[in-house]
Amino acid sequence: MAATSGEGHHTAARIEVHGLVQGVGFRSFVYRLATALGLSGDVRNDGGRVVVRAAGPAAALSALASRLAREAPPAARVGSVVVAELPDHVLWERGFRVVDSTRDDAEPGAPREVAPDLATCADCLTELFDQDDRRYRYPFLNCAECGPRATVIEDLPYDRAHTTLRHFPLCPKCAEEYHDPTNRRCRAEPTACPTCGPQLVWNPRGSRVATHLADAALVAAEQVVAGGGVIAVKGVGGYQLVCDAAEETAVRRLRRVKGQPHRPFPVMVRDLAAARSLAALDADATALLNSPARPVVLLPDRVPDGVAASVAPGLAELGVQLPHSPLHHLLMADLDRPLVITSGNRGGEPVIVEDEHAQSVLGAVVDGVLAHDRPVWARYEDSVRRVVAGRPTTLRRARGHAPAPLRMPLTAPGPVLAVGAQLAHTAALTLGDHVALTPHGGDLTTPSAVATFQDTITRFTRLHGVEPEVVAHDLCPAYVTSQYAREFAAERRIGVQHQHAHAVATAAEHRVTGPFLGVVYDGTGLGEDGTLWGGEVLLADYRTYRRLARFGTAPLPGGEAAARRPAWTALGYLLGAERLGNHITPSVAPDLLERRPADEVAGIRRMLVAGVNCPRSSSVARLFDAVASLLGLCDEAGYPGEAALRLEGAAGGRTDQPALGWRLVCRDEEWVYDPVPTLWDVLVAATDSPPELVAARFHTTMTEVTTALVTRCASATGVRTVCLGGEVFQNRLLTASVVRELTREGMEVLVGERVPAHDGGISYGQAVVAAARLAGE
Repeated sequence: MAATSGEGHHTAARIEVHGLVQGVGFRSFVYRLATALGLSGDVRNDGGRVVVRAAGPAAALSALASRLAREAPPAARVGSVVVAELPDHVLWERGFRVVDSTRDDAEPGAPREVAPDLATCADCLTELFDQDDRRYRYPFLNCAECGPRATVIEDLPYDRAHTTLRHFPLCPKCAEEYHDPTNRRCRAEPTACPTCGPQLVWNPRGSRVATHLADAALVAAEQVVAGGGVIAVKGVGGYQLVCDAAEETAVRRLRRVKGQPHRPFPVMVRDLAAARSLAALDADATALLNSPARPVVLLPDRVPDGVAASVAPGLAELGVQLPHSPLHHLLMADLDRPLVITSGNRGGEPVIVEDEHAQSVLGAVVDGVLAHDRPVWARYEDSVRRVVAGRPTTLRRARGHAPAPLRMPLTAPGPVLAVGAQLAHTAALTLGDHVALTPHGGDLTTPSAVATFQDTITRFTRLHGVEPEVVAHDLCPAYVTSQYAREFAAERRIGVQHQHAHAVATAAEHRVTGPFLGVVYDGTGLGEDGTLWGGEVLLADYRTYRRLARFGTAPLPGGEAAARRPAWTALGYLLGAERLGNHITPSVAPDLLERRPADEVAGIRRMLVAGVNCPRSSSVARLFDAVASLLGLCDEAGYPGEAALRLEGAAGGRTDQPALGWRLVCRDEEWVYDPVPTLWDVLVAATDSPPELVAARFHTTMTEVTTALVTRCASATGVRTVCLGGEVFQNRLLTASVVRELTREGMEVLVGERVPAHDGGISYGQAVVAAARLAGE
């Protein structure tokens, strides 16, 4: 650093801070730190980074550079701190300032990281309920420590002019706070108050004209909910549907509005005490509920009659969350009861964010719409998490988590766009040695969902300042994502096998070095042999894999439609399970045959004989479906995974039940689990045992089978790091049992924690595989 003339001996430096450093209170933090060190200079957002120019004693400048990463705000992630000399003549008058932002003045096009939304902080919550505060009961208060980020950011650098708040000029009082570096609202871009900020409006059903504004609008909406009605509410990431969780009639009506007869709904409660009144709550679950993301947390052992039976029909778990925005805090405080608060969409369509769309689609079927005039720039549903085997895991990565970047175990040589799979969709974008994931986008099964997928990728890449050089995609050519990838030139495409991506996603999250055993139990993914995989043990690294073991196959009548027809899958096993030394016939399942129409069974027989639309699969998810059907728990799934969830719920967490019959055979140098003996025993046991007991025994069987397969593969390869992946490992009972037994065998067992085990984590795995292949590692 160059010495300068003048009073005392000073040096000057330019410090660049890269990483997740915008939208997290970083500039105010730098101001406080630099001022305490007696430095002069300024700090600004610049493109996607923070730039500090500082002058003062060399020791103070060195301390500033080192403490920027060590003492950064909790929501920040400092990737690197780059220090460069400034010329001798660069001096500032005494004092340090926060100055206006600039756009990438040194590195145009550099990757940029975007902060997720943050739940209302304690200071803002105090103000919300303080009658003497000017923001008392204001539903949109926030500060530099909390509030909307990803849902309002249109571009970087993160300034008000680049957010949806640009439509709301600051009043003198808010402007004073905004420019005061000692105020916690300094450069808090979404900051507002009742004088200058967004306002609530209430439109009762059938009315396009608001009848109430501001707090009166909130009161009107709450009166409808208290009276057993259903309303739409504009949340931070899009519209939501709300009703009293204890009112059976209201919940059933909400199901009709959404077109979802069975999918479990989450419940929002006022505080932890209310959560404990609904389900079991341990320290790990409490930490998740209280985290800044405020996700929905799946809690076991739900209390009978705590909420209406149709909130989560047939399941032992209940999704619970705490309020995450000032508006939700007000709703919960005023109504003081559990509320169903679920995404505002119908029939699998994307969550609605546009006001006119909400009025036309939702306004006609609910009792009113509580809206506001702050635009939502990006769709974000609530994140969903649960604790499995003492580890926090993620089922949906959305508000509060996305698009915060995840680390990679290597650095991508160039920007990679990974477009994910077809269901529970996310896409991913490499940013050096990190990956940013889009929020959960649902299933790409409708035209509007496909259009949203394409729009999300366009906005995501532009916001992060990246032009992808390579696109990674699934091997299945029928996926919408694979068709999108074909728009890139062949030399810019990298196909990644589905189960390999699952295994890599878990390994990469934990930064595994060297080869690992990937145990992937999921729905279906196109295998290299042309069949649909879904029950594999792979020997893998980040570039390649080899299958060592698998589950026996069975035909899936109707192909992908079998996922919604567990009874069809059961018939597929009964009529066409792979011959591995045993066989089974439908006659041993009279209950199933009696429940299904004769022409349906005959039609499936014809399909199997002709080999029409009956692809063979080793899918463990479909095996769970088949067992659920054979036990009479679920013949037709109202939502993906319902049969497996009902089977897990029936098992009730029992781990002390004996296994059913099972056997392994060796075929083509692979260990193969033959499911036929297990299915025989399921049917035999069901004749004199309740379904709940048989379900528990089936889970024990799957644990024993998995342990046997993995220990054989570990013995053959010497590899003892095991990575679990695929949607079946969302099953709390199975995952905890497998982790326990493999750990007893001396294995290091890893599960996805920040990355979903299901297809929502596929894009992360694809990105890592593509980066590894490009790097040649």
